[in-house]
Amino acid sequence: MSKVGKKYQDAAKLIEDKLYDAPEAVELVKKTATAKFDETVEASVHLGVDPKYADQQVRGALVLPHGTGKTKKVLVFAKGDKVNEAEAAGADFVGSDELVTKIQGGWCDFDVTVATPDMMGVVGRLGKILGPRGLMPNPKLGTVTMDLTKAINEIKAGKIEYRTDKAGNIHVPIGKASFDSAKLLENLQILIDTLLKVRPAAAKGQYMKSVTISSTMGPGIHINPLIKISKAE
Repeated sequence: MSKVGKKYQDAAKLIEDKLYDAPEAVELVKKTATAKFDETVEASVHLGVDPKYADQQVRGALVLPHGTGKTKKVLVFAKGDKVNEAEAAGADFVGSDELVTKIQGGWCDFDVTVATPDMMGVVGRLGKILGPRGLMPNPKLGTVTMDLTKAINEIKAGKIEYRTDKAGNIHVPIGKASFDSAKLLENLQILIDTLLKVRPAAAKGQYMKSVTISSTMGPGIHINPLIKISKAE
């Protein structure tokens, strides 16, 4: 059994066994982020769905208004004029077959993959590598598109992907502990609003069962999932 550190124990003492209103929870998550680095604040949402059924899987992407505090490295598969467009939009890596060879050789130093539709035949050769890492371009997530400028700009601005795991949980970053409380709250609100909008018709009973936020090294803080998140005072 792993032993938790003294800082974690001290942080845990600040948290009561109750459901907090979102503004108070955000203040607590900032207070309990005591590491020497700028900790990521993550939201974990347990949904009342059974992901083993295709019509109850929840997956998509959204743009956080204040980003995540991390700049993502974007790799783009493109050719012709689209190469120039991708580079102008700020893509970190752009190419075609040469990138396939590089990735097949073990290189994966990027966070998001974008491709134009005509390049998916090339990208398909990387399915067994990119798929398990969640890096395969997907039209439903806006990463298979002819509008590379929009896709890259959104990713750089704070676009995140969400997907239920086998237990119906979604884990996504909503910012950094150094963010103002209002920014963390707004990012959290966008996440909750988005998940409510994409509720599967097949999902029965209580849909949003629990919402928890935590910093990288801090304890979880439970938020009342049945009330609308309000702005910080």
